[in-house]
Amino acid sequence: MNQTAFFRFVRPLLTAALLGAGVSAHAQLAIEITGAGAHQIPVAITEFSGDAGSSRALTSVVRSDLERSGMFRLLDTGNVTLTETSAIDYNGWKSIGADALAAGSLGRSADGRLEARFRLYDINRQDNLGGAAYLTAVPQLRAAGHRIADYIYEKLTGEKGVFSTRIAYVYKSRGRYELRIADSDGQNAQTALVSSEPIISPAWSPDGARIAYVSFENKKPIIFVHSLSTGSRQVIANFKGSNSAPAWSPDGARLAIVLTKDGSSQIYTIAVSGGGLTRLTTSAGIDTEPQFSADGAYVYFTSDRGGSPQIYRVPVRGGAVERITFESSYNVSPRPSPDGKSLAFITRRDGRFQLAVMDLQSRQVQLLSESGRDESPSFAPNSRMIVLATEAGGRGVLSAVSIDGRIRQRLSVPAGDIREPAWGPFIK
Repeated sequence: MNQTAFFRFVRPLLTAALLGAGVSAHAQLAIEITGAGAHQIPVAITEFSGDAGSSRALTSVVRSDLERSGMFRLLDTGNVTLTETSAIDYNGWKSIGADALAAGSLGRSADGRLEARFRLYDINRQDNLGGAAYLTAVPQLRAAGHRIADYIYEKLTGEKGVFSTRIAYVYKSRGRYELRIADSDGQNAQTALVSSEPIISPAWSPDGARIAYVSFENKKPIIFVHSLSTGSRQVIANFKGSNSAPAWSPDGARLAIVLTKDGSSQIYTIAVSGGGLTRLTTSAGIDTEPQFSADGAYVYFTSDRGGSPQIYRVPVRGGAVERITFESSYNVSPRPSPDGKSLAFITRRDGRFQLAVMDLQSRQVQLLSESGRDESPSFAPNSRMIVLATEAGGRGVLSAVSIDGRIRQRLSVPAGDIREPAWGPFIK
C-alpha cells in the first residue's frame, strides 16, 4: 500500500486506530507506564524494503526496542513500505499524529554483504534528521535492529540508547548454574560458563570485553576474570577465606574486592593482573559490596559498623569514611549511576526489600519498586533504567524500572531461577 492510499484509509478511524494500537502493544510486551506527565513520542516505523522475511524481522526489532523503552508510542503504519530514498508525504504522516518517521531498506552492499540503510524524519518540521547504514548478516539482524533503534532513540530524546548493550545474569536450574550473556531485551542469550557450583556477582569491565565474577567451583569463593571473546579465565583473588564482590574501576585497571583473609570482611583494591593488593577499609564490622563512583574517586560499600547495614563511601586515595544512607535501618547493595548523579540500592521498609534511588546532590530518596524481594540492582549505561532481580510466581525473574519510576519492564527471559543481573557498558 502506498502512502496516499494508507492515509485515505486511516484518517476517518484515527482516534480508534491509535488507541487500539497502544493497548494491544502494551499488553503484548507487558510494558507498564505510570506517573503523571509521562510523555510518549508518536513514531511511525514503516516496513523496511527488501527480502520480506529478513526485512520484517529487522523492522520488528526496531519497533519492539522503541516500544518497550516506554518513551515512544508506535503508530500503525499498515503495510506501507518506504525506503531511505522515498519521497515523504509530511502532511499525510502528520495527519495521523506522527512526530517522527523512520524508513529504510535491507539490501546488498558492493561486496555482497547485507546492508541495512535507514533515514529518520521530523514530521512537524519537515526535516531529515539523518540516517546510517550498517553492514550485517542474517544471524546479526537483531544487532542491526538494535543499532537502528539506538540511533532513533538518541536523535529523538537527546540521550544515548542502550538497545545494543548486553545483560549478564546467572541462571539456575536443577542444580546447574549458568552465566549467561543476553541482548538488553533478554533475547539471544549465550552461555559463557556452566558449573555445578554457584556463580555470583558478575561485573562487566568498562570495555565490555571481560566479566569478573565469583565462582564456588573449587568449594570456596574465588574471583575470576573471564574473557568473553576467547573464554579464557584468570584467577584474580584466591586468598585464605572468602574472596567476593568484584567491582571494576572506571579505567578498568583495578578491581575493588572483599576479602576475609585478615579476619572479618573488608574491602581491598587489586590490579586486574592480580598484584598490588591494597586495603581500603578497616572496621570491626563487616564491609562488603564495593562499587566505584563514576569518576573513580570513591568506593561506595555496605557496612554494619554502625550497628545496622548502611551505605558508606570512602575516598580511593584514603580518607574519612562518610555515611550515605540514614532512612530505614537496612540499606544495602549500593550502585552509583554511570552519570554520577544517582545511587540505587536495596532498602527494607515494613519487612519488604525494595529498590530505591537517591539523588546524590539533594540526598532525596525515592522508592522505585512495589515488590518485596528485590536484589542486585544494576544501572543501564545511560543511567536511565535499572535492572534488578526479584521474584514472581515463586521464582527469580528480572525486571527493570526507569530512574523516575514511570517505566517498568519485565524482560523476556526463559523460565527458571534468574539472579545477579549486570547491565553491560555501551558497545563501541
